[in-house]
Amino acid sequence: MHLKRWITSIIAVPLLIALIFWASLPVFAAFISIVAAVALYEYFFIVFRGDRGRIFSPVALSGLAAGIAMIMAVAWLPENSLLFFVFLGLAAAALLSIQAYKKGPQIMETVALQVQGLVYIPLCLSMLVLLRAQPQGLAWLFFVLFVVFLGDVGAFYVGTYKGRHKLNAAISPGKTIEGALGGLGANLVVGLIFKLLFIPGLPVLHTLVLVVLMGLAGQAGDLFESELKRTAGIKDSGSILPGHGGILDRIDALLFAVPVAYAWKILVL
Repeated sequence: MHLKRWITSIIAVPLLIALIFWASLPVFAAFISIVAAVALYEYFFIVFRGDRGRIFSPVALSGLAAGIAMIMAVAWLPENSLLFFVFLGLAAAALLSIQAYKKGPQIMETVALQVQGLVYIPLCLSMLVLLRAQPQGLAWLFFVLFVVFLGDVGAFYVGTYKGRHKLNAAISPGKTIEGALGGLGANLVVGLIFKLLFIPGLPVLHTLVLVVLMGLAGQAGDLFESELKRTAGIKDSGSILPGHGGILDRIDALLFAVPVAYAWKILVL
């Protein structure tokens, strides 16, 4: 498992860095749209427990279309247009549910899970595009990615070799308090080093607070996805990334961390 994780990372990380660094904003948004589409499929697979009739239902597909439109819109339109596409996803689900309701009220659960997925994945991922469009956006984007992903690595290895006390056994028996602290420690080290090298104008106190908030948000995102999988009785969201599971398994922490970073940059700084 460890070897597969490292091989996948060695292949995927340089490609990801190259794409982020050289791609224009619309191309980057298109890439994030693809990531969102795959992650949404995995999310629907989890919450609908593999029921293809619900995964590919008009309500779910309308959420997929609205999610892709949401991410592409922030590359081409004013950022407040994002709210319209969130509403569009809800409106499409509501209209489609009217016709489907005659088959049974369970359609309302499908609508609720579609809207949750729309907020959970495309809305959060769209903030990567919004962050990239900000001044020093490229540096901030790498800052978030390095802090979150290397924090995951720190949590995984500290938890694997030093973990003794369960963090929340009901949700994820494998996660430990030691692993969570190791992840926060890695967040802090990586965040401070990155700040010194690439964002020297960011005050140290801001860096410390922001990195801790991103680390905590990332761990909450990890546990939230674990809740979804535990409820459905599924171990991984997919198998597209050997050693890591699915796309959603890889970005679960990022989904909660990037809105924190974006909000900090535009509201606090």
